[in-house]
Amino acid sequence: MASWNSVQLEVLYNVLGWVAFVAWSISFYPQVILNFRRKSVVGLNFDFVLMNLTKHSSYLIYNASLFFSPTVQRQYREKFGFNEMIPVAANDVAFSMHAVLLTAFTLFQIAIYDLYIGIPGWLVQLQHYSGCYDSHQIHPQAILNFRRKSTVGFSIGNILLDFFGGVTNYGQMVVQSVDQNSWVNFYGNIGKTMISLVSIFFDILFMVQHYVLYRPKKTDDPSEPNVVSKEPLLETSDHPHSDSV
Repeated sequence: MASWNSVQLEVLYNVLGWVAFVAWSISFYPQVILNFRRKSVVGLNFDFVLMNLTKHSSYLIYNASLFFSPTVQRQYREKFGFNEMIPVAANDVAFSMHAVLLTAFTLFQIAIYDLYIGIPGWLVQLQHYSGCYDSHQIHPQAILNFRRKSTVGFSIGNILLDFFGGVTNYGQMVVQSVDQNSWVNFYGNIGKTMISLVSIFFDILFMVQHYVLYRPKKTDDPSEPNVVSKEPLLETSDHPHSDSV
């Protein structure tokens, strides 16, 4: 069984992990608070939130299995080496649990603040996930911002904290790699590696949209009617795009 070679690096690893947990966990609240204050979800895309719930639910299953299951841990070591440390930490499991709960609550906000969608509308949108994504529609929130030429209704606080959490997560992984003199935890823990990489990439995109391309104006009206949450952005050949659900 692998163990830490440096007490200092072990402490740094845990500090970075819980800092990432705090940053990533707090990042959910600015959007929730914004929705509550506005009593509206205009500017927040339904597809984006639903995809987030799918992502975090899958990530929770992945983290919990690797952290708690001796069988899964044995399979990991058989594949990557019995001298390798399990790359999932307690902060990873805690974050995943919190992320699922807060994302589900955000979906609840969409239900109560955007009631005209209705159950039939939700079911129609869910059907779009059974098909293939168009290559130019891989991130519905980014597309919504582009179409509206605005980020009003989408919390930038969420993005800044998410970016910081992603960078800190990579820092935690680097510390473990340096201590173990092995980079297995990057490709052995591909879930954490990819979720951090994708988060950082889109966080940078959202920051460019918010601060450079579509800077907020005094004339921006957060109650504008073009709520794209009722108009799915993910199209398939079996479900043609329409103006309404």
